[in-house]
Amino acid sequence: MRISAKADYAVRAMAELARAPGRPQKADDIAGRQDIPIRFLFTILSDLRQAGLIHSVRGPVGGYLLTPEPADLTLADVLRAVDGPLASVRDLRLTGLEYAGAAAALPDVWRAVRTSLRQVLEETTLADLAAGDLPPLVRERARTYEDDVRTYDDAARAGGDAGTPPG
Repeated sequence: MRISAKADYAVRAMAELARAPGRPQKADDIAGRQDIPIRFLFTILSDLRQAGLIHSVRGPVGGYLLTPEPADLTLADVLRAVDGPLASVRDLRLTGLEYAGAAAALPDVWRAVRTSLRQVLEETTLADLAAGDLPPLVRERARTYEDDVRTYDDAARAGGDAGTPPG
């Protein structure tokens, strides 16, 4: 799975807004704090505004604000606003997807991938992210990743390819 730069920047910008709900934040300030190219950020903010996740306030103390409360916005909401569906296979619906022969079970793999993504992204709110207090499922999966990375790094030191699972 690939998380686009647009999705990554959008979540980081929304985390900044969630950290100070009710206080408008200027795009330049968000871009500076998160090292996001300002022109790209304006495109992202436009997408988020069109999705109803943020709104702008004009004037010298203006800027951008979250529309819903941070606890009511999930990372999945943000990703869908800027990138569309969380997981798709060649833009086909996973329901009813079928393959023949040796790949007959593959649609179930894609469904499991989508379900795993949804579990993490729909359970994690912007409030969780901004507070650094991630849900237990997310913390558990992050620890599993860290354990796997150490295994891959150990294999690389033993003569395997870095980043390639041993086996």
